[in-house]
Amino acid sequence: MTEALIPQTAVISDDAVAAPSAPEAGIVPSGLPSQATAADIEAAVHAIADRSRHAARRMARANRGWKDRGLRAVGAALLDHKSLILAANAKDVEAGRANGTTAALLDRLTLNASRIEALAGALESLANLPDPVGNVVRGQTLPNGLRLRQINVPLGVVAAIYEARPNVTVDIAGLALKSGNAVILRGGTAAAATNEALVYVLRGALESVGLPADAVQTVDQFGREGANVLMRARGRVDVLIPRGGRELIQTVVNNSSVPVIETGEGNVHIFIDESASEDMAVDILLNAKTQRPSVCNAVETLLVHSRSTVLPAVALALHNAGVRLHTDQRIRALLPESIPTVDATDHDWGTEYMDLDLAVAMVDSLDDAVSHIRAWSTGHTEAILTNDLANAERFIAEIDSAAVIVNASTRFTDGGELGLGAEVGISTQKLHARGPMGLTELTTTKWIVQGEGQIRG
Repeated sequence: MTEALIPQTAVISDDAVAAPSAPEAGIVPSGLPSQATAADIEAAVHAIADRSRHAARRMARANRGWKDRGLRAVGAALLDHKSLILAANAKDVEAGRANGTTAALLDRLTLNASRIEALAGALESLANLPDPVGNVVRGQTLPNGLRLRQINVPLGVVAAIYEARPNVTVDIAGLALKSGNAVILRGGTAAAATNEALVYVLRGALESVGLPADAVQTVDQFGREGANVLMRARGRVDVLIPRGGRELIQTVVNNSSVPVIETGEGNVHIFIDESASEDMAVDILLNAKTQRPSVCNAVETLLVHSRSTVLPAVALALHNAGVRLHTDQRIRALLPESIPTVDATDHDWGTEYMDLDLAVAMVDSLDDAVSHIRAWSTGHTEAILTNDLANAERFIAEIDSAAVIVNASTRFTDGGELGLGAEVGISTQKLHARGPMGLTELTTTKWIVQGEGQIRG
């Protein structure tokens, strides 16, 4: 048996776009005039999509060993080019500060040495995971002798549109590589320099091991119009995944003719039941709100049972950590004047702050907590803190979100934390994929039917 289905001597096809010698030159030279028309941009994006489809066919033939070598090559290249990536990222962060970008969004945008090392580590974790392609979902032999198998196969060309999150560039590319797909990226203006450097490094690493560089491409150079063309490239792009705030996600959902897997915003809730212990409540709330407030699995609303005794300790710990509490009147009445609060309105119950802000409401029962969550949740993650097994089971059964957590931080709704290696995003829809989207979620299935001359009667 040969080591790989793609020979080691494989080279990039003639119609591929060569990577430049330095990222400042542009990852994929557009070849467009400075005053490019909408038709010019459409033709250029379609050409990229066509090259992606060609690369996807090659990726679908690569076996696990070859793809894992690619992942490890990418990880090593990230570390080797750390200074290049950090220099590009510094430009984006400086521009963000000058434009008044919030501290929380700057945190999402920022890469440092440890975060690059974590990205390389995530790629190593992906390499150690089983290959989803070819996995047999089910199979049987029919009475007429036909042998059936339903197996996982790559989606094909996956496009991703996301905002100011350069880590997503690596996560999506790694997941696409392992699952045998090609990916087209639109990472947004705020991270343009960083993403340019990352895509340059990624393409070079793939080519170094004989995988097609065009398995990772970007349309960032075409701006917003490039994203619009990507959304309309049905037939060239198999699936589109938006990742970001409500405005971006809804724009993609409402305007795309390409099938969309919706990753929703995270208006995440934690309910403190009357039986929850103080120490656990304090530790979990601090972690869920303050460890990294800019991410989608950070808690945004705290619901406290009226018979719980932990509120003063939780509120003090959050206040000391710099969290601004937006409270209803019942919560305000139980807090000392030394803890300042903001009066909560309906706007607060529906807000994903992505910052050191937290909406806090009092409820009189588990039913009230469930009702509040059903009214305001985005279907991402909800958690209950309780020592009552029956209440935990009811919460699990009655909350309809992608992830439901008992007695742990909401920060665990993450592909890496749940053993998926990485994630494309957290899907809040119910078709195809729900929750953290890892390797299997970037595959579909096909039926293999093998016979010996059978015909249908």
